[in-house]
Amino acid sequence: MALTRVQSIFSVVFAPRTTIKIGSVVALLLLWQLSSARGWISPVFFPSPREVWLEASGLIQDGEMWRAVVASSRRVFSGFGLAALVSIPLGVVMAVWWPVKSALDPFVSLLRPLPSITWIPLTILWLGIGEGQKTAIVFMGSWIYILLYTYESTRRVDSMLIRAARNLGANSFQIMRVVLMAALPGIISGLKVTLAIAWSCVITAEMIAAQVGLGALIWRAKDGANLGLVLVGMLGISITVLVADFLAERLEHMILPWEYLRR
Repeated sequence: MALTRVQSIFSVVFAPRTTIKIGSVVALLLLWQLSSARGWISPVFFPSPREVWLEASGLIQDGEMWRAVVASSRRVFSGFGLAALVSIPLGVVMAVWWPVKSALDPFVSLLRPLPSITWIPLTILWLGIGEGQKTAIVFMGSWIYILLYTYESTRRVDSMLIRAARNLGANSFQIMRVVLMAALPGIISGLKVTLAIAWSCVITAEMIAAQVGLGALIWRAKDGANLGLVLVGMLGISITVLVADFLAERLEHMILPWEYLRR
C-alpha cells in the first residue's frame, strides 16, 4: 500500500506536464538572477531574486506576511461569499422567469460597466474606512459577474433534459433540481473566475484605505521605494490565489465527480 502511494506521488510529480511547468519557472528564475548579476537589469528598477527572497524571509519570520494574507483573505471571502449568496439565486430566477429578467436588465446594464474602484468614494462616505468598506468593494466588484455566469449557465441548460424529466413524471421542484445540477458546472466555473476578480478588488481597496493587507503592504513599499517588497506583495497575492484556486478545484471534484470522469 505504501509503495503504491509513493509510486502515485512520483507519477504526479514527474509527469511531463508537471516537469515542464516546474522547468519553466526554474528557467525564468535562473535567467532573472543571471540578468541581475551581469547588470543587464538595473536593481533600481527591478531587484534580483535574492533581494526579493530576503524581503520575503523577513516578512515571514516576523509574521507580517501571514497577517497581511489573513486580513486580505478574510475581506475577499466575506464580500465574495455575500455576492454569491445574492447573485446565484437571482441569476437562476432571471433565467427561468422572464418578468424578473426584464425588470432587472436595465440595472444590470447600468452597473455592469462600473469597475469596483468607482465605488470607493461612495463606500467610504457610507461605511467609513473599516472592514465593512473593504467587504462592500469586493461585493460590488463580484456580484455582477456571478449573476451573469449563473444566468448564462442556467439559460443554456439543454431543454432535452427538462423534457426528459417531465416525461418521467417529475414535478416542478424536481425539474428545478435537474436544471440546477445541469447549470452547476458553469456556475462553479464562474465562481472560480470571479474569485480572482474579487482579489483585484480587495487589493485596490486596501491601497486606498487600509493598515493591514497585501494591498496595504504593496502601497507602503511603494512609498518607501522598496521594489523588493512590492514584488513580495505581488507574489503573495499570486500564491494566495493559486492556493484558493487549488482548493476550489478539489471542492469542485467533490461536488461534481461526474464532470471529471467526462474529461
